[in-house]
Amino acid sequence: MLTAYPSKENPVWIDLWNPTREEIDQACTDYRINIPPREQLDEIEFSSRLQYEDDTFTISVPVTPYIQGEEDTTSPLGFVLTKDLLVTVRFTHLHTFQAIAERVKRRKRSAPDIFMVVIEALVDYHADRLEGLRAEALAISGRIFHKDMTDQPRQLAKTNRMLRTTLVEIGDMGERMSHIRDTLLVLQRAMPFLIEHGDGWIEPPVRARLKMAGKDVSSLNDYEVHLTDKLQFLLDAALGFINTEQNELFKVLTIASVAGIPPVLVAGIYGMNFHFMPELEWHYGYLYAWGAIILSGVLPVLWFKKRGWW
Repeated sequence: MLTAYPSKENPVWIDLWNPTREEIDQACTDYRINIPPREQLDEIEFSSRLQYEDDTFTISVPVTPYIQGEEDTTSPLGFVLTKDLLVTVRFTHLHTFQAIAERVKRRKRSAPDIFMVVIEALVDYHADRLEGLRAEALAISGRIFHKDMTDQPRQLAKTNRMLRTTLVEIGDMGERMSHIRDTLLVLQRAMPFLIEHGDGWIEPPVRARLKMAGKDVSSLNDYEVHLTDKLQFLLDAALGFINTEQNELFKVLTIASVAGIPPVLVAGIYGMNFHFMPELEWHYGYLYAWGAIILSGVLPVLWFKKRGWW
């Protein structure tokens, strides 16, 4: 779908949403500009994502809109920018574009000005996503390091389910963080690239906004590194608690197996079918055997308890 802004005058911004190859070719013919197809926009090397030729910028930024309950899908957001025209090519719905269109309609803007509106919206959107991930990380931290994790007794099955759920959440957050990192890295390279090559025709106010956006992206990259370290710490903590729970289980099994050896030995002795066994003639021989079995099982447990192993 092609949308032109403004629609009644010579367009300054052409927005192509999920266009076909034929629609792209038609736009190239109508507006006398080279618009790359998706195959070219999907290339990952920076030499393909950032190009400047004949006073025209061609920029490809990977974007991953986050929709609650749905799987994240990354697609390219392409820009073709000249002094008089901006073309955006997107293959997924970006809710920020509706607000961008409303801002563009309020007053007359140049193509570089509209480009900056889009870039600033992208920066704000990813800043909000990082803030959301920070809130999720704090919630996970409070859950992992809650005092109930050290209180005894606690429900082992409930704790294990919580830790498994936490691992899945941390993995999902790490995946979303990697998508944000991909976008921010391209934006961080794009700002100096635009300032360097567009110095001849990009107006000073737009250059100033480019520099400010570059600083914002740089700070977001630093914050993303901080959040990544935080997620790694939470992942290590969750795995540490899982190892602790496993060690507790192995400890119980070890104590039970060691404590069970003496009773089995006693029962085995009195289960042997020898003809001459004095205890068979005792009046309280049966109770004596039971007492020996119970006592031989309790004494190792008390010994482990005294040593602090259980």
